[in-house]
Amino acid sequence: MTDLELFEEMARLARLGEPFALATVVVSSGSSPRKAGAKMLIRGDGSALGTVGGGHVEQDTLAAARASLAEGTPRTLEFVLTEVHGYACGGSMSVFIEPQGRRPLLVMFGAGHVGRAVTALAHGCGFRVVVVDERPEYAVPALLPGADEIVCAPVDAAFARLTLDRESFAVIATPGHVHDFDAVRGCLATEVGFIGLLGSRRKREALMKALTEEGYEAVRQARVVTPVGLDIGAQTPEEIAVSIVGQLVKLRRQA
Repeated sequence: MTDLELFEEMARLARLGEPFALATVVVSSGSSPRKAGAKMLIRGDGSALGTVGGGHVEQDTLAAARASLAEGTPRTLEFVLTEVHGYACGGSMSVFIEPQGRRPLLVMFGAGHVGRAVTALAHGCGFRVVVVDERPEYAVPALLPGADEIVCAPVDAAFARLTLDRESFAVIATPGHVHDFDAVRGCLATEVGFIGLLGSRRKREALMKALTEEGYEAVRQARVVTPVGLDIGAQTPEEIAVSIVGQLVKLRRQA
């Protein structure tokens, strides 16, 4: 395995928002099994790519990497490789373990001006962004450079391609009320942790009236945050994006 292959796997996992840890030999002396610079990638499921020396060194590093991922904190392991400490090769080495956390998922329904601004800013703030828009002329990478994935499909059909859990966020800003409300209904059928709808208080009243008539109880209606975004007096798409992403970051940090 080359470092290039390891870096490519790191990039792949990062794009998918999957957690992993990188273990690097930072100091070595004597007859250590690997020298400074040797790396091993440990995925969230415990599988690994590369090696820091095998045997007890590797077993201890894998265990520490799993703990590091669970706690979200880096750590350094010191190995004295003598018979007194259970090793036979002699020498010593230090292994630094750096966890890379899962990027929170944001599904952005709508690739209009606000959707594009939210996508760009959220990507820069560490979110994995999936954009949903049925308009082919809008659902293109050139207009959405911050999107990790683009789903060009009607809202109701898009949910079959989405995996939303309690750690996920959804922001809804489609071209019309019908699509907005379809996205809300779809989100309410999942465990998504945050549902934010762009719009006026009048739209909120219309949505809640529709949900009540359709039999959605109050506790489910309360899951919908509308108008979405912090109250900063935002007017332009970029300012609205700041208010929305600011709210998402606040919720993420509180969690």
